[in-house]
Amino acid sequence: MAQEKYEVTDRVTLYDDGKYRWVYKMSLFKKPTIFFLICKVMLIAFGAVFVFVSIIDLFRNGFDSDSLLTNLKIFGIVFAVIIVIAFISYLIYAAIMGGNYIVVFTMDQTGILHEQTSDQARKAKKIGAVTAAVGALSGNLSTMAAGMNATRTTMYSEFARVKKVKTNPRRGVIKVNQTLSRNQVYVCGEDFEFVKSYILGKCENLKK
Repeated sequence: MAQEKYEVTDRVTLYDDGKYRWVYKMSLFKKPTIFFLICKVMLIAFGAVFVFVSIIDLFRNGFDSDSLLTNLKIFGIVFAVIIVIAFISYLIYAAIMGGNYIVVFTMDQTGILHEQTSDQARKAKKIGAVTAAVGALSGNLSTMAAGMNATRTTMYSEFARVKKVKTNPRRGVIKVNQTLSRNQVYVCGEDFEFVKSYILGKCENLKK
């Protein structure tokens, strides 16, 4: 990992190998960006299932407002329960991780690498392995998938493949999206504009 070869600070710094590096430490309790991302993904997934079920009912029974409202209530209750469970799980995860999400970014002309520090990566992999095992034993595919995803502690975005870049200066996050991957780049306020401009300048295939 990059942090094992270089002394990396929280400021964006250009190193002798021509790559920029910086470390970002985010409080999982004070800045629940990751939890909001989880909620957004779950909302999209549940929305897709709700639309699919509603379309099936429409073809079977025609338009029925009562049936639609019933489905909406059921999905709403299930979604609310899962959000509560996800929130409790997030608090446990945050406690195990020491209350912080610590990541090192390495950026050059071709792309940007997002990787957790060695200590946090080991913890995340253990949590992911346990979650995946519980999901497999219980037959819960979503839990198993979430656990497998949690074992992934690095993500690389190649600028040539990036289709969309979204920025949120208030939260210090730059979303670098490819067709099948979503990378979140965190950077402190002093260096935010530089990193944003650098990424936008290298992503030549952004959708207009």
